[in-house]
Amino acid sequence: MTCGGSPMKTPTDDGFTLIELLIVVVIIGILAAIAIPKFSSTRERAYLSALRADLRNLANLQAVYYNEMYSYSMSASDLSFTNSEGVVVSMVEADNTGWSASASHMAMPGESCAIYHGNASVLSPANVESSVQCSR
Repeated sequence: MTCGGSPMKTPTDDGFTLIELLIVVVIIGILAAIAIPKFSSTRERAYLSALRADLRNLANLQAVYYNEMYSYSMSASDLSFTNSEGVVVSMVEADNTGWSASASHMAMPGESCAIYHGNASVLSPANVESSVQCSR
């Protein structure tokens, strides 16, 4: 069949319709809405684990230092302590009767973990001696 001297083209089933593409975009959006909060939660748990691990490592190093010097140290370099990336560990108190420290992560403002040992003053959120406790 010709119209004006050129053959008529018949519609073919090549490609996707606009509705099919829209459905795919909506499904990807739903999957992203489910996955992103789970990823965020997993990341925060990893940050809290890094805080706890750093404070436990600090406690072990303080014990070794005390066995050699009969006193606890306020200096991370005396203890050969290295914190994890993004973690800020602050020694609050240290003498020959006890020590305390807190840790926070730059990616989690307002959240912190703490530990105290011996006669050091109780440091919030820690309320059990020699136990790392976090505000979450």
